[in-house]
Amino acid sequence: MFDSATDAVHPRFCSKTMFYNKGFKIALLQLSVGSDKAKNVAQAVKEIHRAKELGAHIVALPECFNSPYGTKYFNEYAEEVPAGETSRALSRAAAEAGVCVVGGTLPERCGDRLYNTCTVWDSSGKLVTLYRKMHLFDIDIPNKITFKESEVLSAGDQLTVFEYNGVKVGLGICYDLRFPEMAHLMAKEGCSLLIYPGAFNMTTGPKHWELLGRARATDQQLYVALVSPARDLAAGYVAWGHSSLLDPWGAVLHQLDHRPGTLLADIDLTTVEEVRSQIPIRAQRRTDIYDTVQKS
Repeated sequence: MFDSATDAVHPRFCSKTMFYNKGFKIALLQLSVGSDKAKNVAQAVKEIHRAKELGAHIVALPECFNSPYGTKYFNEYAEEVPAGETSRALSRAAAEAGVCVVGGTLPERCGDRLYNTCTVWDSSGKLVTLYRKMHLFDIDIPNKITFKESEVLSAGDQLTVFEYNGVKVGLGICYDLRFPEMAHLMAKEGCSLLIYPGAFNMTTGPKHWELLGRARATDQQLYVALVSPARDLAAGYVAWGHSSLLDPWGAVLHQLDHRPGTLLADIDLTTVEEVRSQIPIRAQRRTDIYDTVQKS
């Protein structure tokens, strides 16, 4: 299925070889994820190349694209970054396709800790940056869903913004979408796009997935990309799907359903400028009374 259409917080990468002054194409890959890691990764690589053929400049994968989602799987599927097999495959795919790959997330092993980690690879296959999920998914909705990532995962402690061809992009993962302060700090650093690989479930997905994406796009006046795995009703954790692109007006530009597919869309950077100039909330914030600050 196809639906076409200032310094960073942690400035680990800055490419200025080419600028997307007006915009670029992004592809969101809503992938099927099963228990076979090699098959999951091979499918991701295949779809990265296919997205390039469709004209994508940045390709984003979903949360836990190489493993089933669940605390009982994280240790088994965990890899080191960038030495692990999944990182190596993403690096090769990015270089061969000549695109920037936002590698969804994978369970990362670092020493004796596990993280839910998003990697970013430039068009030469170089690791641009990584982001470790800061807000762990610990919830309890009686008779619906109980989940506690903190039983297995450690939380990250750094915001991550990267620059690719003149465009600043901020990263969050799934539950991070619920925290507007995080989005505000990334927008404050000059982001025009926030990418959230995520796997909202069948309880929270229909209630909040689109709502929160539109809220972050509206309150920060930028594009928001939400990238989910496809729905698998036989899985222990069933993802909502509905990968989406929201514009700075808070409108849903494009959205998939629950099935595997690719959302290919244009990011028009002039829209970001127009919204921010027409509704100048950045200049109107009462920082003499309140503010949002980064502590580390």
